[in-house]
Parts: sequence; C-alpha cells; structure tokens
Amino acid sequence: MARRFGGRYSPGGGQAGSRVPAAMRPPLRGRARTTFLMLLGAIPVLAAFGQDGPVAMAGCLLAGAAISGGAYLTREGLLAEARWSERRIARRPAIPRKAFGGVAVGAGVMLGAMTGLDGLLPGLLYGLIAGGLHVVAFGPDPMRDKGMEGVDTFQTERVARTIEEAEVYLTAMQDAVLRAKDRDAEARVARVSATAREMFRVVEDDPRDLNAARKFLSVYLMGARDATAKFADLYAATRDRQAKVDYFSLLDDLERAMDARRETLLISDRTDLDVEIEVLRDRLKADGLPTGE
Repeated sequence: MARRFGGRYSPGGGQAGSRVPAAMRPPLRGRARTTFLMLLGAIPVLAAFGQDGPVAMAGCLLAGAAISGGAYLTREGLLAEARWSERRIARRPAIPRKAFGGVAVGAGVMLGAMTGLDGLLPGLLYGLIAGGLHVVAFGPDPMRDKGMEGVDTFQTERVARTIEEAEVYLTAMQDAVLRAKDRDAEARVARVSATAREMFRVVEDDPRDLNAARKFLSVYLMGARDATAKFADLYAATRDRQAKVDYFSLLDDLERAMDARRETLLISDRTDLDVEIEVLRDRLKADGLPTGE
C-alpha cells in the first residue's frame, strides 16, 4: 500500500501537497503570461481618456475589454488543458478557449492600433501579428479525445462523463472552503481531492471499475460538497471549533473509505490479470507449447 510523505511544515502535516496531481499544482503553466495580457489590456483603457472624440474613446475601451477578455479565456483554456493532460481518459474541451482567447486578443490589438494609427490596414496587420504571437506563446487547445482508442467507446464515454461530474464537485468543494478563511481546512480539502483523483485514475485504467466506484464519484462527493459549503458558512460566521472537528472527522472518514475502495479495485484488477495469465497458459499447454513452468 502506498505511503504518504511530506515535510514537517507542509500544510496538513505534509500530506496534502504530495498527493495533488502535478498538472494541477500552482503555478499554472502560462499563468504569468495571461497576467501580463490582462495588464496589457489596461493600456488602451488609459489611452481612451486622451482621445479627442467619443468614437476613438469607445474604440480604445473596446480594445482593452477584448484584450482582457481574451486573457481570461486563455487562462481558462490553460486550466482545461492541464486537466486534460492529467487524466488518462479525457474528452477534448468542448470549447476551444485558447483559440477564442487568441481571436479576442487579436481583435483588441486591431481596434487599439486602428484608433492609434488611424487606419484599417495597419490595425489589421497588428491584430494578425498579435494572434500569431498568442498561438506561439500558449499553443493550441487539445483537439482530440485521449485514452479512448481501441477500447469500448460506450464505457470510456461513461467514465469520462462521470469523472467530469466528479471534478465539478471537487472544484465546488475547493471554492466553498475558501469562505471559511481557514488554511487547515483548505489543505484538508486539497488532500481529499487528491485522494479522489487517485481513484479517478484507477477507474480510468479499467472502466469496468466504474460501477463499483460510482457511489464515491457521485453521491459521496456531492454530499461532501454540500457539507463543505455549510461548514464554510458556519465557520466563517462563528469560528466554531467543534464544527471544524466534526467536519474534519467527516473528511477523514471519506478519505479512508476512498482509499479502501481504491485498494479493493486494484486488488480486483490484479485478480483479473492473474486469471487472464492462467487462461493463456492453459491454452498454451493444451496446444503442447512450452510455458516456462
């Protein structure tokens, strides 16, 4: 059974950070560049107040809004790409956010350049250059499903859909616990989320495990999300220490249950492998071929 390791001064006793998937750990790849884009969007907004007429001012304000909106879409696209990269079975993002972000940034630069340079052609050229630089800086969106080749499409679709719903519950838990303004609670929820994602990986490796894990991926995580929201609101208002103890006890029970279920699924997978090996060996023996035994 896997053991947890961590530093003495890590949040939650050094157990939370070590189990968070690498692709989901801050800082998000490219996050600094999207922050720079958002700051860049402030330039045409500031320039708007120095324009002579309302049309030029409106053009600058729209340019700033487009660039900032494009930066936000790009950041969301990077997060979707990180989740896609982390998972073994994943559908491509339904919305190519990075592509739309690049178009928005290019349009914003075009509007700003048209206002400053007083011409459509120069603005169009600058917009195309900005869009191209965006692609170079952030890359394209994932354009294919992953881990669904050569396997039962129906089963993998069910797994992908169920895990996407479970990820929504985890995200809601992590957002809700922020309202409690308690770092221990945030670290504890992060650890539970990492434990849940370990179960996700097991189910992705063998979609037949979905039925055995479905209650953990839906009912239990939905209950944990609701409990987290209620705890966060209560603790933020009262700082009730007993409520925190009870909530942590609930998370302990949930984490132990998920660990036990994951181990059961792994044992089941090992048993299935042993059966397949024995069946193949029996066939080789029946055909009079050597098996190495």
